[in-house]
Amino acid sequence: MGASNLRFARADLTGRLGKTHAEHVRPEGGPEGVIAQMKAGIDALAAGDRSRSVRALSSPRLRAIAFGVPSAVDPRTGRVALANNLPGWRNIDLAGAIKSAFGVPVIVDNDANMAALGEQWKGVARRVANFVFVALGTGIGSGVVVNGQLCHGRTGNAGELYRFNVDWRRWNDDFGDTGYFEAHVAGLGIAAAGRRALGGRSRRGYASLVSRRDAQFVFETFRQGDERAKAVLERAFTILGAGVADLVSVLDPDLIVLGGGLTRGAPEFMLETVERVLKRIHPDIAPPVRLSALGDRAQLYGAIFAALSIANQTTV
Repeated sequence: MGASNLRFARADLTGRLGKTHAEHVRPEGGPEGVIAQMKAGIDALAAGDRSRSVRALSSPRLRAIAFGVPSAVDPRTGRVALANNLPGWRNIDLAGAIKSAFGVPVIVDNDANMAALGEQWKGVARRVANFVFVALGTGIGSGVVVNGQLCHGRTGNAGELYRFNVDWRRWNDDFGDTGYFEAHVAGLGIAAAGRRALGGRSRRGYASLVSRRDAQFVFETFRQGDERAKAVLERAFTILGAGVADLVSVLDPDLIVLGGGLTRGAPEFMLETVERVLKRIHPDIAPPVRLSALGDRAQLYGAIFAALSIANQTTV
């Protein structure tokens, strides 16, 4: 579950992917509406027929369900703490709602944590004990792995980068539920900066691109050689590099992994900029920075891995 899209996948007990499905999140119905979307999506995979209202409880083949969500998940209660890009998603018992509908064990964790698990299982972080997966999409977050284990922190907020602040002069600014880092580095922040830079000076169809909510128009105009779009991205990626350098100062990881939808827009430029900033700040201890090997499926693989951890226990 992302702030913009829902992605579903069914896997067997060896972790092999089967049927998949994706759709846009419909946030206007609030948490209840999105949870209804989730139930329908699970039905479609479990029953194989979206037109049937068959709950997977009637199918003995379903063993477990796992979700990655764009929010910290309180380890004390299992509740979704705050999905700041989705209206009304605060202190929501998603696991309870899904478990009551399907009657199987349910795991819910932060989507970046799930992505880190996926990268550790199937991606570039295999056999890496200490790394950080930075998830860049509509919002931003990270999954922190220390000595081979996810670090959740006291309230589940370990790795929640959206409130990261690399400008001390703005410590007292109110960024609301967005936070400094998300306002500058994530998709919504890049889109806002792109509209300011490109709006009103349109050519080659830019006006229609700028009307979009997401940041893809910035990447499209960058690929067309527009210097204004390049400046927007260079600023965002430089701030990202400073944030990554701060993570290295605190955690000294073996590897930084960049993943999520934003990494597809200008991957080489992003990697080059982040590495330049990181090596300038940490010339002696900068770890390697790599793009996810799993693309937009890192969270899916992590959720499958998490589900397998309980599904195989229930079938022993």
